[in-house]
Amino acid sequence: MTTIAVTGASGFCGSHVAATAAARGADVLCVGRRPGPVGRHVPWDAETAVPDLAGADVVVHCAAAVGDPVPGSPAERTMRAVNVDGTARLLRAAAGRPVVWVSSASVYAPGAGRSPIGEDHPVGGQPNAYGRTKAAGEALALAAGAVVLRPRAVYGPGDPHLVPRLLARVRRGVLPLPGADVELSLTAVENLADACLTAAGWPPGAYNIADPRPYRRDETLRSVARAHGVAVRVLHLPVRLAAAAGAVAEAVARSRPDTEPALTRYAVRQLAHGVVLDVGRAQEQGWTARRCLTDYLGGLGGGGGASRPWPPAPGGRRTGT
Repeated sequence: MTTIAVTGASGFCGSHVAATAAARGADVLCVGRRPGPVGRHVPWDAETAVPDLAGADVVVHCAAAVGDPVPGSPAERTMRAVNVDGTARLLRAAAGRPVVWVSSASVYAPGAGRSPIGEDHPVGGQPNAYGRTKAAGEALALAAGAVVLRPRAVYGPGDPHLVPRLLARVRRGVLPLPGADVELSLTAVENLADACLTAAGWPPGAYNIADPRPYRRDETLRSVARAHGVAVRVLHLPVRLAAAAGAVAEAVARSRPDTEPALTRYAVRQLAHGVVLDVGRAQEQGWTARRCLTDYLGGLGGGGGASRPWPPAPGGRRTGT
C-alpha cells in the first residue's frame, strides 16, 4: 500500500486530495495544524517547523497561505513564511521522495501573450504577494525536481473562497464586473485532486491543470449565483474605473493592516482579462479532466449549497497549514 503525505489536508484542496487518495486505497498522512478528513494526523506548522514525513512514499504539498494582503502587512509576512520558507522546509524533509507541489496560474506574468497560456509563458511580475510567493515557492520545488501543478480558480464542494466572494459582491441583484465579457479557465477541485494523485510519476516540471473547456465569465457567474438561489444582473464597469476603486480600497486597507481590501487591482485584473490555460502537457501524461462546472452546479440541490466534505480553515486565509 502506498503511503501519501498530504500537507494542508484540513483545507479546501488538501481535504479533497486526502479523501480521494484514501478512496483509492492509499494510506494517508494528513500533515498540518489540524487533522484532515481521513488517515493519520501529523502535526505541522508550515510557518515555522520542519514536517515529519517518516513513512511517506509520496508527498503532495497543498498547504498554503492565500489571499490578497496589503504590502508590508502581517498577513504578507505570514504568506512568505508559509509559501516560500515553508516550502524550503518541506523539500528538506522530503529527502528525495517524489513531491507534487500545488502552485497556481497566478505565477504567470500579466500582459499580452498567446492564448491559451502554456507552461512556457513567462513567470514573473506578479502584482500581489500571493502570486509572488507562489512563484518563489514553486521555483524552489522545480529546482528540487518536483512536479508542479498550476490550476486556476479552483472551485467545488467546500470552497471557502471563490463562491463566497462572488455572492458577497452582489448588491440588490446586481453584480458589477470590470470590462466586457471574457473567456477564462476554471479548475474543479476533483480534477486537481486527480492530477495530484497521478502526477508523482510524471517527469519533473510544471503542468497546467484546468477543466476540459474554458467558460464565458458573465454566464458562468450568473449560473453560480442562480444555483445558490441568487438572481443577478451583470453590470459592466469600465476597467479603469474598477482599477481606481481597487487602488482606493487598497489605500484604505493600509491603515488597517490586519484586514484585506474589499477590492484590489489584482482582483480587477483577474476578472477583466481572460486567462485560458493550455493543459496539453498534462494530457500527454495521460491525465484527463473529467469534471466541469455543470457537475458542480448540478449537485447544489436548488440553491442549498454543496455539501462540505471537510470544514475549511477558519477565516479561509490559511488553507490547511
